[in-house]
Amino acid sequence: MAIIYRTSALAQRHAEIGGELEDWNGMGTAWFYDHTDERAKADYEAVRTKAGLMDVSGLKKIHLSGPHAAAVIDRATTRNVDKLMPGRAVYAAMLDDRGLFIDDCVIYRVSVNYWLLVHGTGAGHESLAMAAYGKNVSMIFDDDLHDMSLQGPVAVDFLEKHVAGIRDLAYFGIIQTKLFGKPVMISRTGYTGERGYEIFCEGRHAIELWDAILEDGKDMGIRPVQFSTLDLLRTESYLLFYPGDNSETYPFADGSACGDSLWELGLEFTVSPGKKGFRGAENHYALEGKERFKIYGVRLEGTTAADEGAELLKDGKPVGVVTYGMRSDLFDHTVGIARMPVDCAVPGTKMTVRNADGTEIPCVAEEMPFYDKDKKIRTAKG
Repeated sequence: MAIIYRTSALAQRHAEIGGELEDWNGMGTAWFYDHTDERAKADYEAVRTKAGLMDVSGLKKIHLSGPHAAAVIDRATTRNVDKLMPGRAVYAAMLDDRGLFIDDCVIYRVSVNYWLLVHGTGAGHESLAMAAYGKNVSMIFDDDLHDMSLQGPVAVDFLEKHVAGIRDLAYFGIIQTKLFGKPVMISRTGYTGERGYEIFCEGRHAIELWDAILEDGKDMGIRPVQFSTLDLLRTESYLLFYPGDNSETYPFADGSACGDSLWELGLEFTVSPGKKGFRGAENHYALEGKERFKIYGVRLEGTTAADEGAELLKDGKPVGVVTYGMRSDLFDHTVGIARMPVDCAVPGTKMTVRNADGTEIPCVAEEMPFYDKDKKIRTAKG
């Protein structure tokens, strides 16, 4: 049983609407407000057609400041942060000495020598601490900083009523401002594939802001959304979840040690062109062309979704696994993220998904994302 050692200031609000607080990243998180398919569908469709508000405070927030802060982040992540200007953010990967993925993160450059790094459930904190050892840098893990994610097409319309210039905030831009009279940092980021925003605030203001957003946004269709909805949204949008899509959850059949390369995960774009000197860099580059599998999409026939961990078959033989599947009535597709052999990761490759109950569903390999393929929605201007 996991020890829940972190607490969201919004735990009371989640409990009041039926939230079951389960461990995620050490924090009690509202995976479900209820377990019905109706709730899951309503939350998913709210984000795709209106907007949903989620508590994502379980992400770990780390402040880095001082003259060596940039050098520490440069060593621990795959991005060239020297090119990141104040008011901007970037998505990055973090590797171990083998050049294999251990975490992902968003790096925010708040000011000249002050950075905020937000990461998930991997070993990112430890890697940063190792890079910071002996450096002139302050590194603070901040659990008082809460993160509410407002995602969906009406999010910008709602925020425009309260935040001047929000429509001018570019994708992965950040702004220091106020919302309902409280100091906040708003970033144009998220984990849904929608035009969305993350609202960072002090823990003491979290409940008041949560309540105000839901009350003021009620007529626009804004509703609280359970954390599990992210799996549906991310699957359509090709947003990976560590360790759910990784060999830490689906070990290699030959007994090889866990750990996936960026080439296998399709995350090689997170390495700034020509960058050297980050942890695992030489091994990362040496692994190009040596993929043992590929993360790729599958599109299923019919309306039955693939189970989490469903077998992927080709010519009747197991070749991979569907890490997460979903059905969308809104877009009339049944799709999934899968781990499969490199030669199967070609559009149109015919395979079969076999669920736990023995149901076999024909499918074909397909490039991701399935939703907003050209990413115009999340990056829209104005």
